[in-house]
Amino acid sequence: MCKNTEKVGIDVSKDTLDVYSKRLGSKQYLNAPKGFKSIVKDFGAGNHFVMEFTGAYYSQFALYLHEQGLLVSVVNPLVIKRFMQMKLQRNKTDKSDAEMISLYGQEQEITCWLPDAAYVSDSKQLYSALELYSKQSTALKNQFHSLKIRGITTGLLIRSLKRQLKSLAAEMLVLETKLEDLVKEHQGDLYARLKTIPGIGRKTAALLIVSTDGFKDFESNGQVSSYFGLAPTERSSGSSIRGRSRISKVGNKKVRNHLFMCSFTACKCNPQCHALYERIVNKGKSKKLALIAVANKLVKQAYGIAKSDLAYDPNYKSVLMKR
Repeated sequence: MCKNTEKVGIDVSKDTLDVYSKRLGSKQYLNAPKGFKSIVKDFGAGNHFVMEFTGAYYSQFALYLHEQGLLVSVVNPLVIKRFMQMKLQRNKTDKSDAEMISLYGQEQEITCWLPDAAYVSDSKQLYSALELYSKQSTALKNQFHSLKIRGITTGLLIRSLKRQLKSLAAEMLVLETKLEDLVKEHQGDLYARLKTIPGIGRKTAALLIVSTDGFKDFESNGQVSSYFGLAPTERSSGSSIRGRSRISKVGNKKVRNHLFMCSFTACKCNPQCHALYERIVNKGKSKKLALIAVANKLVKQAYGIAKSDLAYDPNYKSVLMKR
C-alpha cells in the first residue's frame, strides 16, 4: 500500500483535468502534456495523485506521473461513487468530484498504480481492435442473412457485403497472429500449459495471460474470479430479503464472456468440470448456474497451472487450486 500525507484528487475528462488538494484548493488543466507539466509544477513532488479509471483518458497522465517518479493510484469509479453516496455528497461537478477523490485517498488505503508491461499494453490494444472488427463482422453477417431470407442472393449489395466480410476476416487473422506471437514471446511456457486445460483454447489462454499479466499479482484463484466478475454475491437481510445469489459482473466483461463460452466445451471434455456440472444440475439447479460454476473451475485450474509451473493433469490435486 502507498502511504503519503498529501492526497491530490484528479477528476479526469476527455479534454480537462480538475485537480484538488486540501492545501492548494482546486485548479483545472488541459488533459495534454502541457497540462501535465503544469500540474506537477503547481502541486509539486512528494504528493500522492489519485484518479479514477476512465477508459483511455486517464492513462497518458498516469503514465506521465509514474515516469516522473511520483506516487499515483487509479481507483474504480464505482468505488468512488459509493464513497460519495456514503458521504451524502449531493453536488456533481468536476470540481466537487476531484475533492471527493482526494478525500477518498486520505481516508482509505489505496494501492499504487503501475503501468502494464509493454507487451500487455500492445496486446490489449490488439484485443480492442479485434473486438471492434468482430462486432462489425457480426453486423454484416446479420445483414447478409436478412437479405438471404428475403431471397436476395446476388447483386451489388451482396458482393459488397462479401468483400467487407472477407476483408475483416483477413485483418482479424493478422491481428490474432500478432497477438499470439506477442504472448508466445513473453509468456510462451504459460501459454502452452494453459492450452492443456480441456476447454481452454488459444484465444482464451492468450486473453487470460494478457488480462492478468500471467497471474503474477494474484494471491488466490478467488481474487482472479473476483477480478473477472465471476465471484458469487449473496443478497439477504433479516427474514424478509432472500435474494438469489448472482455473480458480481464487476470486472472484465470480455474475459468473463470468453470463459462462459468455454464452459460449454469444458463441461463435456474436462473431467473435473463435467463432474461439477453434473453435480449441480442433479441438485435441481439451473444449467446456467452450473456453467458459471464451470467457468469458475476453469479459473481455478488456470491459476493452479500458472502458479505450479505444471501442465494440466486430470488426476492432480493442487493445493493452489483449493484455495
